[in-house]
Amino acid sequence: MPRTTLQNKTGPSATQGLLCFFAFVIILTLLTQAFAADKAKDEETFHNANLVLQDMLNSKTISQSVLAKAECVLILPGVKKFGFGVGGSGGRGPMLCRGGEKFDGKWSAPAMFSIGGASVGFQVGGSSTDFVLLLMNPKVVHQILTGKTKMGTDATAAAGPGATAASASDADIYTYGKAKGAFAGVSLGGATVEPDNDANYRLYAKTLTATDIVRGSDVKPSGEGASLVAALDSKLAKHGD
Repeated sequence: MPRTTLQNKTGPSATQGLLCFFAFVIILTLLTQAFAADKAKDEETFHNANLVLQDMLNSKTISQSVLAKAECVLILPGVKKFGFGVGGSGGRGPMLCRGGEKFDGKWSAPAMFSIGGASVGFQVGGSSTDFVLLLMNPKVVHQILTGKTKMGTDATAAAGPGATAASASDADIYTYGKAKGAFAGVSLGGATVEPDNDANYRLYAKTLTATDIVRGSDVKPSGEGASLVAALDSKLAKHGD
């Protein structure tokens, strides 16, 4: 009897242990798959950002001389617009900065950022718009790296000059947009930009701030991020005055 009692006590416990183990394995597998899928999307965003930047440079919508004066560039492919006419929007994309204390070095590894709440108006239209933002001074770079930045409140943003522009405003950020095959400068008034820390963790497999990535010297890009850095360095290795 005591032997039988012991078996009755240990049998269900062993079964429950096996069930818990299998449940853990299943959950771990699902989490791993979800992680991989999200990272794949992050890499795809970097790839699309490279295409957007190349398109705007090749079409001379953004002149190389203007880009050469920028401290950082933030590329937001496929920002989704909702609402009718003037409405909000949301998306994400990589930001890269010049290396060195004076932003006169080569381009950094890309850090992922998100944007939301932009009222882009009728001038760009469409349900999906590509944006390129040029950060023109160290002050606005620090502002965007350290938290949420609202365009028009925390930083001035204006439509960027084109290839034939003789001069430009003294805005902190120049903005360019493309939708339905048409390019247009946009102010992005009311948009909020902030680092996407979750994506940056997935991309670099460790906890890094956006500042660590774009202002540090020991973060190395890989995959689509490396391709984006190489494309920028090949176009503009030197900083303009």
